[in-house]
Amino acid sequence: MDLEELVEAFAKHTADQTDAIFRGDAKTGNRHAQKRIDAFKKLRSHGDAGRDALAVLFTHPRMDVRVMAAAYLLRHRTAEAKAVLEEASKGVGLAAFGASESLKRWEEGTWALDPE
Repeated sequence: MDLEELVEAFAKHTADQTDAIFRGDAKTGNRHAQKRIDAFKKLRSHGDAGRDALAVLFTHPRMDVRVMAAAYLLRHRTAEAKAVLEEASKGVGLAAFGASESLKRWEEGTWALDPE
């Protein structure tokens, strides 16, 4: 898979996880979460180029996808990721809550989605 395909997989599985959660289907949601994590690990294996590729999702039409990409890129693209999360946290719903929690973990020093 090339970087673009991995970014598309990350976005697809993030959106599919959210949709499954709203349907009350935790098993399917967890399966999509694992596939998203797998896509990120493959992106990360390409170093900063893989991480940079994921940053295109900061402008994705779905807030949940923007928030998830920003949450994963807090260490690598801190200012941009924080801006996405801060904007999303002003809203309501699951994505806004996720954005707030990501920022909270970042400020606490307990964020660990992309270790060095």
